Amino acid sequence: QVQLVESGGGLVQPGGSLSLSCAASGNIFRINTMSWYRQAPGKQRELVAAITSFGSTNYADSVKGRFTISRDNGKNTMLLQMNNLRPEDTAVYYCNLKWLQQSSWGQGTQVTVSS
Repeated sequence: QVQLVESGGGLVQPGGSLSLSCAASGNIFRINTMSWYRQAPGKQRELVAAITSFGSTNYADSVKGRFTISRDNGKNTMLLQMNNLRPEDTAVYYCNLKWLQQSSWGQGTQVTVSS
């Protein structure tokens, strides 16, 4: 069983920065993809960024150039550095881990961008 715990959300003004972290524990298959998703009120959950255990990354067009995803395979942690935040980035952000044909989710952390 895999557990994911997110941290780092909060309230920030437009143009500000936040860093989210995700810590994975349990029986983790070494070849996997870690991702950040977000869900705003009334909207579907969407992929924000993903990173494979080999370091390949993928970003949603809306965050390219502003967000950076990284991971530490030795510590089973993942970071999302979010810069130049916009009100439309307001959402609950979820950590996800996929391996083989399985998937695990964190509980989510709220990010609010408002003046």
